[in-house]
Amino acid sequence: MDARRSNGRNKPILDDGARGDLVMLLDGRVVIVTGGGRGIGACICRVLASHGASVAVNYSASGDAARAVVEEIRTAGGRASTFQADVTDAASVQAMVDAVMAEYGRVDGVVNNAISGRQMGGLDETTIADFENAFAFGCRAVVNTVTSLRPIFKAQGGGRVVNIVTELWNLAPAKWSVYMAGKGAMVGISRSLACELGPDGITVNMVAPGWMVTEKVDTDSEGSRNFAAGLPLRRHGSGDEIGNGCVFFLSDLGSYVTGAYILVNGGRVTQMGA
Repeated sequence: MDARRSNGRNKPILDDGARGDLVMLLDGRVVIVTGGGRGIGACICRVLASHGASVAVNYSASGDAARAVVEEIRTAGGRASTFQADVTDAASVQAMVDAVMAEYGRVDGVVNNAISGRQMGGLDETTIADFENAFAFGCRAVVNTVTSLRPIFKAQGGGRVVNIVTELWNLAPAKWSVYMAGKGAMVGISRSLACELGPDGITVNMVAPGWMVTEKVDTDSEGSRNFAAGLPLRRHGSGDEIGNGCVFFLSDLGSYVTGAYILVNGGRVTQMGA
């Protein structure tokens, strides 16, 4: 793939200094990305593939979108396939992992990105079902993927888990309690699992996006321009830059890092003083 598209500033992420070629940080590795058909998930898939990974693009209902991402990756010379699974269901996740193993023969990492359902609303607008759904994606889905992959990772001598959390964990705005409940659970389980799985050579880390540009964001809108102007870096970040953070944790560059929480948000939380 043309790796230059995988950096939010349209520049190579890393080159060898002599030829100007991208260093393939994930060459030969297989990574599952849950919710990989749309939004930030699709960006993550493309970036991982640009670094040489074979990407298992998971989807639950958005099959057409996931297949489009796979076709884009393959057209650019990368390797990817779609795998359907409801990540909140343990049996469905196990079947997906078995299918990935059957196709690729190994799994080196997983990016837990999938999310669905209502995220925003005041306490008088939301229901307990909204909170239960948020917990299902923020915690149960992580338990399901890690449980299915742990024996594979142990047999291979290690593995990488990257959980997509949120900058709102630091900001905690009103009327986001549903989203915070799910992502807060993900933060907590990530930190504990990092300690528990470390002896098996399995790292567990978190990438916390801000408001990133995906296909749904109009960067020319007044709201987007004002948001970008208020950030220390004075620009609206791209979904690809979340992929860059995932590459770090999935590659040898992050081999001695676990339990970490990295903000990819243009400095917004620093600006807020959190």
